[in-house]
Amino acid sequence: MQEKSVKAKSAFLKKMITFLVVFIIIPVLLYLTWRLDSKKYYITSVILIILSMVPFFLRFEKRKPQARELVTLAVLCAIAVISRVAFIMVPHFKPMAGIIMIAGLAFGSEVGFFTGAISAFVSNFVFMQGVWTPWQMFAYGIGGFVIGFLGKTGVLKPGKRIPVAIVGGLVILCLVGPILDTSSLFTMGIEINMDFVKTTYMYGLPLNAVHAVATTITLFLLAKPMCEKLDRIKVKYGVMSEE
Repeated sequence: MQEKSVKAKSAFLKKMITFLVVFIIIPVLLYLTWRLDSKKYYITSVILIILSMVPFFLRFEKRKPQARELVTLAVLCAIAVISRVAFIMVPHFKPMAGIIMIAGLAFGSEVGFFTGAISAFVSNFVFMQGVWTPWQMFAYGIGGFVIGFLGKTGVLKPGKRIPVAIVGGLVILCLVGPILDTSSLFTMGIEINMDFVKTTYMYGLPLNAVHAVATTITLFLLAKPMCEKLDRIKVKYGVMSEE
């Protein structure tokens, strides 16, 4: 009984730290970077990667992640990056967020956030790094985190293609997209006023809609088969096990 109580307290503490890092510390980091020196985006990106590792490593109780787990994570990031680069000639139609959400759906919110942050950072070596990079890392990370959280709580199930695809599209349209639009307010060097805010979000809406469609299609086609394969890896090799 006492052991269960200790485990429950430990799990609660890890959740609190995770939410603190994702929803408070990282947004504060982005704000301070903008206020102090937005040109040092590489430093901010590295710090953000380190912070995104905190929830990932907290999920493991009494052990360190094994090589096969890190390789699996690296492969997921590589697939996400390739899916973005493959559509480089099609503006805003990028399946990367869908792959990131699949990682979160299969392995949990912590893995979803980490995959999103790393994939955004690495893919920008093709699409160009800039002051927007940390914001993209945060936005894509949040997308993976939310879907991972909904999957872990049982709200979303990989086998249910349509709900997963619809929710993924809505997360892009209502959360990831607006975060990326918000970054424009802080990175374009223009004085922030209500007209600029309205124009930014109105202009971003159709672009976010295209991004949402790409994500919806990706999840509808790939979420079920990819999650089935990743589930086999989890069962066979104990990958991403928290015990």
